[in-house]
Amino acid sequence: MKLFSKTILATALSVTMFAASPLSASEFGDTYKAYNEAVAAENSADIETYALKAYQLGKQKFASDSLDIAMLALNAADALILNVPKNTYVEENAAKAKKLKQQAFELYKVALVNYTKSYGDEAVELIDPLMGLADSSSKKDAREYLDDALDIAEESDDSMIIADTQMAYFEMLANSRYYTRKVRNYAIDAYTTYEKLLPENAMKRVLAAFTVGSIEYSEKHYDKAETALLYVIKQFEALDFDHPYELAAHAKLVEIYEIQGESDKSTQHCIAIGSMTPWNAEQEQTPLFRVPPKYPMSSLKRRQEGWSQVSFTVNEMGFVVDPVIMDSKGGSAFNKSTLKALKKWRYAPKFIDGKAVAANSTVQLDYTIQ
Repeated sequence: MKLFSKTILATALSVTMFAASPLSASEFGDTYKAYNEAVAAENSADIETYALKAYQLGKQKFASDSLDIAMLALNAADALILNVPKNTYVEENAAKAKKLKQQAFELYKVALVNYTKSYGDEAVELIDPLMGLADSSSKKDAREYLDDALDIAEESDDSMIIADTQMAYFEMLANSRYYTRKVRNYAIDAYTTYEKLLPENAMKRVLAAFTVGSIEYSEKHYDKAETALLYVIKQFEALDFDHPYELAAHAKLVEIYEIQGESDKSTQHCIAIGSMTPWNAEQEQTPLFRVPPKYPMSSLKRRQEGWSQVSFTVNEMGFVVDPVIMDSKGGSAFNKSTLKALKKWRYAPKFIDGKAVAANSTVQLDYTIQ
């Protein structure tokens, strides 16, 4: 399940659009059918294979500036982004991520040019490729594309499109040095819209509530965080399994109640975590909430860069414990900032045979000046 979706408008080609064409029995038709089957099966490897092949075959069949090419390019770019490695601290993964993002960026540009030609400069159809360009760029460059997307959304006067774009803007910059009060407020505003327009059990609204609860939690607005997180738990309790965000909400509430000296309430949520049915009996620990470390002011003034590699344990309740600096560059200030940030990270714990267990993890936090 995609927890966060940057797409706002439906972009998948319909198989029926080729029904009147002799291509329906062609290699292109077979490839596009295989792509749709891979999407339905959530097979990311096959999605990438067939999306790229459909795009290449499509270039032989459709005009280069057509909407058909735009949608095929968008599908292929999304497929590449889907397979970008999450752990880019491994050199091999970093190289692969860079290559996939570069490929995706060029495809998103094709989609944007063709959509602009067909729909105009301010059409909501441009939001998807703009979000894609942001996602395949550096965080610094992403802001320009995100601003363009949000400008278009606001011009549309469609409250849901505006909210979706605001939330996507937040998600893309939340764990970066470009996270600002303005970015933070986009998530709050989006959730306010979802509360007005969506039913209580709408997944988009529930996930946004978790995001807002996490923001309020990190800012120590514990009453507001409690309200949002209890709502998340209530909605996820209706599922046949325990969602990782439900577990994370319980974990945050444990800390909130402990800070406030309400151990009885905290214990209730500890028990809830221990009795949860995992969404995967052999699930690896999964990051659910991270805050970026603060750049040490002393290092920033000297324009000093560096990094910290740290190992730690994710305990049965998803808390980070026993962090240890393994290696670093740039001085102790970076290590201190890294350890402070890690204390606020929350994970869904690792499960073995359906039971939560403590497990080790490692991460590298980089400090660079743009």
